Amino acid sequence: MMIQKVTPFLWYQEKAEEAARFYVSVFKNSKIIETNSMMATFEIEGAQFIAFNGGPAQKLDHNISLFIRCETQDEVDYFWNKLKADGGREVQCGWLVDRFGLSWQVVPNILGDLLGDDDREKADRAMQAMLDMVKLDIAALKNAHAG
Repeated sequence: MMIQKVTPFLWYQEKAEEAARFYVSVFKNSKIIETNSMMATFEIEGAQFIAFNGGPAQKLDHNISLFIRCETQDEVDYFWNKLKADGGREVQCGWLVDRFGLSWQVVPNILGDLLGDDDREKADRAMQAMLDMVKLDIAALKNAHAG
């Protein structure tokens, strides 16, 4: 087994293993690698993470988030609904916080193209539409972009 050189280390007050098992249930290509009373090592889409029961000294916040690239609205909806379930909360512009306190960005791949359009009026309309959204809506973003 190859060891990943840089591994995100997620500090939870408690329930690190529960969080890891939740994330593994959400993503198809994922698995638990190892657990003990203090931490869980898990893998999502080939990337390893460590979830650690560190106590209340440090808390997860939005300064670190995980970014999910989505091809379709169905994929956006799937991840959005799964990650906000059972106590997660919606934020804005495709951001949410799961019930364990980890921030996620659920973003359709097309957003970069819309916001990066050389036609600044189109790009600005897409940006304004995104800023008015909570969960991102691909059709509404495309419509705003088109004018």
